[in-house]
Amino acid sequence: MNSDSDLQIAGDLLEVPHLLQPTREHPATVAEFAGLARALAADRAQWAPLVQYDAGSRWYHRLRTGPGYEVWLLSWVPGQGSGSHDHGRSSGVLTVLAGELTERSESGSRALAPGAQRVFAPGYVHEVVNDAIEPAVSLHIYYPGLTEMPMHSARCAPAAQDVVPV
Repeated sequence: MNSDSDLQIAGDLLEVPHLLQPTREHPATVAEFAGLARALAADRAQWAPLVQYDAGSRWYHRLRTGPGYEVWLLSWVPGQGSGSHDHGRSSGVLTVLAGELTERSESGSRALAPGAQRVFAPGYVHEVVNDAIEPAVSLHIYYPGLTEMPMHSARCAPAAQDVVPV
């Protein structure tokens, strides 16, 4: 009986460069955008010194841009929320970096602890709120970059359009 693995029989894949996928400089798939968000979340030194808290309105800062996408850093003091909205033609990844946020959508309400991620497609209607007693920080990636954010009433009907990342 042959005890060699298929890899040993076939040879070393690293010796056949044309079989390897090239490493992308920028994300292009949902999984790659979620991976970018996790990598940025893990690099606390890159985002933590930038965070500010504003009791009057949500604070946000564009952390990075790439071909067709934007990365935003947001802070939320207790009681602050986004209002019910969608992201126009943009898809997104929301990642909680610190604190806890609550996401409300037609499918219900969910608590988002640090490390939690939500991925959404264009037209997804939700509201994000800091219902906790401590401030929270989140990271948002939009592809394509955010150009509109239609607000919705409680019945999810479009209202005013402001472009404020959420």
